[in-house]
Amino acid sequence: MSPSLSRPLLVDPVRPDEILSLAKLALQPAFQPIAEAATGLVFGYESLMRGHDRLGFHSPHDLLDRAEAEGQLLPLEQMVASRALAIFADLTDFSTRTLFLNVDSRMAGDLVIFAQRLSASLAAALIPASAICFEMSERFDHFAGGADLAADFRRLNSMGFKLAIDDFGVGFNGMKLLCDLPVDYIKIDRYFVSEIERNARKRHVLRQLVNASHRLGTRVIAEGVENEAEFLICRDLGCDLVQGYYVARPTSDPMSLQTSYPHLEQAGRRRVANGTLDSVLIRQQVEAVPTVLENEGLDAVFDFFRQSPERSFVPVTNANGEPRGILHEHYLKEMIYHPFGRDLLQNKLYRRTVRDFVMPAPIADLDMPTEEILRAFADMDGSDCVILTENMRYVGILSASALLRILHEKQLKHAQEENPLTGLPGNRAIRDYIQTLVQDGDEERFVCYCDFDNFKPYNDAYGFQKGDLAITLFAALMRRHFIGEGTFIAHVGGDDFFVGVRGMRRADLEVTLTRLLADFTGDVRQLYGSQDLANGGIQGTARDGSPARFPLMRCSIAVLMLPRGQVFSHAQPISMRIAKAKKHAKSSVTGLVFDTVDGGIVA
Repeated sequence: MSPSLSRPLLVDPVRPDEILSLAKLALQPAFQPIAEAATGLVFGYESLMRGHDRLGFHSPHDLLDRAEAEGQLLPLEQMVASRALAIFADLTDFSTRTLFLNVDSRMAGDLVIFAQRLSASLAAALIPASAICFEMSERFDHFAGGADLAADFRRLNSMGFKLAIDDFGVGFNGMKLLCDLPVDYIKIDRYFVSEIERNARKRHVLRQLVNASHRLGTRVIAEGVENEAEFLICRDLGCDLVQGYYVARPTSDPMSLQTSYPHLEQAGRRRVANGTLDSVLIRQQVEAVPTVLENEGLDAVFDFFRQSPERSFVPVTNANGEPRGILHEHYLKEMIYHPFGRDLLQNKLYRRTVRDFVMPAPIADLDMPTEEILRAFADMDGSDCVILTENMRYVGILSASALLRILHEKQLKHAQEENPLTGLPGNRAIRDYIQTLVQDGDEERFVCYCDFDNFKPYNDAYGFQKGDLAITLFAALMRRHFIGEGTFIAHVGGDDFFVGVRGMRRADLEVTLTRLLADFTGDVRQLYGSQDLANGGIQGTARDGSPARFPLMRCSIAVLMLPRGQVFSHAQPISMRIAKAKKHAKSSVTGLVFDTVDGGIVA
């Protein structure tokens, strides 16, 4: 910045006729990157107003308030947006980025004029309208004074612009706008992100907002992410994009902008690839159906249906590869069969494009659980498919029949992996359960590993059939002691079992596990002969071949406690800690040991 621009402009008070002319001298845009949560790649930039203090205003909002009072809001916003667009057009990679422009909601009624003027500049710079996203803050009541903001939003959407609700959750009408309008993004207010790793209620609210938005085909941006803990939580709860000081601070120097941020990518590497059964099955069923661009003419659609006569719809994306919805063949048929339909479609003055016929469709990420994808599909009446994305970009579709195949295959896999002896879920189900458990710190959670002591000598002495009786006995006791939604029981294999518990106090769990151990110790005596019972064990052979006496069977249980608020990006710390805890449990008098997992993010 030149020395002349760094000094305050002595204009106190600013006269109405001076606001715009002085703003041209003082204001300049600063860009703050918005990155993809999963990869660290830059998705776009938010343009922020800088230089307001040189005009004597404490914040940009104060300047906008004054401009509104003096009837200068539209020209001021126009000037600020034009400068941001000029910088954006000079970026070498603007064609793959999105520029987020803040638009004061009090411009309702002038939004279409504002967008039309901006469109001329976009055309001159060869920038598609889909590269621009208008942010509308919840700071004001959008519907005050009878403003038809819904009509304005739909008009902007039809022009190809993207739309976002800023400061979501702390102002007026956010949920109403999300329900009623074609919103592409919601930007979660900093309030819900700040110290989210310490606040279970915030995590619960954010999770619900993310799930609801995704079912509506709306992406979620976490604003104000200032540290790694906040970033990891927001990413793991499903936020698609992140913005804040942890990513990068705003800058007025375009040359300092990066295309990716390595520290986000490194943080992402700590998360083990999902690898769940759902993600494997979904990837097997994805149909990579070709798409058409929203700004193309209808000839592209007719070509698609001619080449793919079995298809009744075509997915639509914008220039950045983001899905916009689907175009159904029957809407074109209505036009074609209309008495003047063909003439209208062929009339260049009519200027109908793909965008004019797009209908919304549920959008889901490739790694979203099958049940959530199914709910998204069911919640949108008349859906032909679910559009699937990876890192925000279109990868294909899931049809209704493909969803049914996935659910059927999942049930079949689970049935195949159930232990044939006990009928309990196996190792894949355990892995998926733990992966979900460690990322959800809304409540206290417990992971219990159960292992028989002196089982091998018993198996050697009495045979495998009697050994199987001991295993089925313990499985039956687990089913008796652990019931309800907050518990998960599984069979690791052999004489190893698994119990997952959430929403239970430690004292109550300890009582339940103590009873389980006591019941097993008592019931398993029925499987021994009278002589071994009298001797209190089995006479056998140690590993070195020497005679040895083995006590009666019992079970030992190692319990890892994950306190409320502690979360992990992956399950590796659990596996590492359980090996140590199991040794302590076997050597303990009671056979029951509680331990905690080191690391993670702890309140």
